[in-house]
Amino acid sequence: MSDPLIELKHVERVYPLAKQQFFYVLRDINLKVEEGDFVSVMGPSGAGKSTLLHLLGMHDFGWTGEYFLSDAAIHQLKPKERTSLRNEQIGFVFQNYNLLDDLTVYENLDIPLSYRRYSKSERTSLVADTLDRFSIVGKKDLYPRQLSGGQQQLVSIARAIIAKPKLILADEPTGNLHSSQADDIMQLFKKLNGEGITIIQVTHSEINAAHGNRVIQLRDGWIVK
Repeated sequence: MSDPLIELKHVERVYPLAKQQFFYVLRDINLKVEEGDFVSVMGPSGAGKSTLLHLLGMHDFGWTGEYFLSDAAIHQLKPKERTSLRNEQIGFVFQNYNLLDDLTVYENLDIPLSYRRYSKSERTSLVADTLDRFSIVGKKDLYPRQLSGGQQQLVSIARAIIAKPKLILADEPTGNLHSSQADDIMQLFKKLNGEGITIIQVTHSEINAAHGNRVIQLRDGWIVK
């Protein structure tokens, strides 16, 4: 059997409080995610869900334990090496879309490619293909503020997958959408997952969680069975 795409061993995230006290956001996290999994992380507010996602996405380096992504031991990499690996292998989808307001849809899609070793012609081709795939060619010259919430999230997902990442991390990806838009986004995730992209989403929605093949429950920083 091949190694998992992600493996966490005894990972903890601790914040110091006053008088030598500590607050544990994540406690002794041991987790394996196989390539092609679609994992939903659930739990009440404050359970550590978003912290876990930021840790996996290498936005947070203040944790202890071991984190393996593919063949890389993340806990042993320098910050620059982590950033490079993140740019190559991970796409992000956020509740608030996180599109750049002063850039057009086309320019927002081009941004992730600028961090990688693509020629100008390759970037142009990839953006054109992605606009076509997501049926947003007609939106390419618009700015995020000119789009509906559902359209912004569609662009956000297009941006997340344009450079062909192995992994998508999604933090409440339908949190700002109404139910029909949310269902469209989850159907798109299922399609992407069917094409081999591993997805980990944080969600409060049982309906969204049901689209995946695994649910991880967090309580007070612990994974509960």
